Amino acid sequence: METFNESLAKKYDSKSRKLGLFLGGACATTAVSILCICFPFVSPAFRKICLPFVPATKQQVDNVFRGLRSRKGKLVDLGSGDGRIVVEAAKRGFQATGVELNIFLVLYSKITARLKGVNSLTSFCRENLWNLNLAKFDNVVIFGVSEMMPLLEQKFQKELCTQKETIVVACRFPLLNKKPIEIVGSGIDTVWVYSFKSGSN
Repeated sequence: METFNESLAKKYDSKSRKLGLFLGGACATTAVSILCICFPFVSPAFRKICLPFVPATKQQVDNVFRGLRSRKGKLVDLGSGDGRIVVEAAKRGFQATGVELNIFLVLYSKITARLKGVNSLTSFCRENLWNLNLAKFDNVVIFGVSEMMPLLEQKFQKELCTQKETIVVACRFPLLNKKPIEIVGSGIDTVWVYSFKSGSN
């Protein structure tokens, strides 16, 4: 016959098992959630060319649009991050597109554009910038890294050298073989402005 102590021990073991299963499930769920949230921010480090998200400073944004003064038309920000360049471009009358691989930053950018009242002039897409044909844009903004600038320059030469002039604003790092038509700012806030069209050097 089962004693009182044995019965109590069984109940305690049963409750302990249930608590253990609950805590184990909660820990696993938390770990998976953290992984899902962090992966889009960490994954760029595993690509051949890493383009990390580093928010533009206010001065960098100002310098970009000093380089684009008197310009209008379609603008694309390659690696648009939190969308601040695209939103500012829309405020200034551009039809602006942000291209970004991080889905959370794309969603954040869409929400920001709506809150700022410029969602009708903006669009954001989750896409690899190397797969995007730039020919339809009048203005291109890129916050690049040194490793990608030679490949970007080749892409610009291939896709932007048409009859119309396309202005490229490179931030943080210049193109290596193309002479800028203007340099705005200094230090980390420097931007280089380039003109691409058929027959240009």
